[in-house]
Amino acid sequence: MTAPSRTAALPALSADGLQRPARTRRRAGLAILGLLAVFAALGPALVGADPARQALDQSLLPPGSAHWLGTDLFGRSTLARLAHAAQLSLGLALVASASAAVPGVLLGVAASWRGGGAERGLVLLADAVLAVPGLLLVLLFAALAPGQHWALYMGLSLSLWVEYFRVSRAASRPVLAGDAVQASRLLGFGPVYVVRRHVLPALSPVLSTLLPFSAAQAVLALAALGFIGVGIQPPTAELGLMMTEALPHYEEAPWLMAAPVGLLMLLVLGMALVAGTGERA
Repeated sequence: MTAPSRTAALPALSADGLQRPARTRRRAGLAILGLLAVFAALGPALVGADPARQALDQSLLPPGSAHWLGTDLFGRSTLARLAHAAQLSLGLALVASASAAVPGVLLGVAASWRGGGAERGLVLLADAVLAVPGLLLVLLFAALAPGQHWALYMGLSLSLWVEYFRVSRAASRPVLAGDAVQASRLLGFGPVYVVRRHVLPALSPVLSTLLPFSAAQAVLALAALGFIGVGIQPPTAELGLMMTEALPHYEEAPWLMAAPVGLLMLLVLGMALVAGTGERA
């Protein structure tokens, strides 16, 4: 091998060396989220216990063979409540994030495509929504229908779509102004073909990073609302609500607080690992 060929091979080796840890982190994040998804989907059926069933004679039992994660103050199975809480938090967060992504991406691409007054109007709408803190917007909807899932879903979706709009608008502008899109238009291809063939492939790396981040924000927002008592209401199992119920007993029954906190940390960690490598993997 000549000297120039060895020099040319160095950047490729260096790039592969940089991408390998990113792929490892992404696989680790996907593995964590996969296990949590299986736990959320199959856990309630496998545990079999009613998360709302009270047994006061079994109050604050430590982890054991009968109850792997112990019981809470009312004798309810912590494992059963954790499984239902994971299903609720993960499911609602993913649905809200996906619901925010669709209009956010479409409006962002439409703003870049049309330009002019349509773009200025959409940017003004996004700025108006962005002026209200996201958690406050969810609180407003939660106040309209306390404890209702649809109110939290609407609040989360309306607070998350702005980021998709801003990112899609900024990322699609150079693509739409590029030679490939201009050639497609001259050849008579319509907007659907242009978006599917040119815009979406350019947006997919950015969106693969933004979607896990927005889902993590939704999970944390749900937990925060439940913790302060304005989100999901008892006796429904929810991570923030479980933390609130366990807080007065953290000294005598620390496992009650450890279970929802640990699950919340794993959810956010898995999403952060996936999101942090979205553009490089």
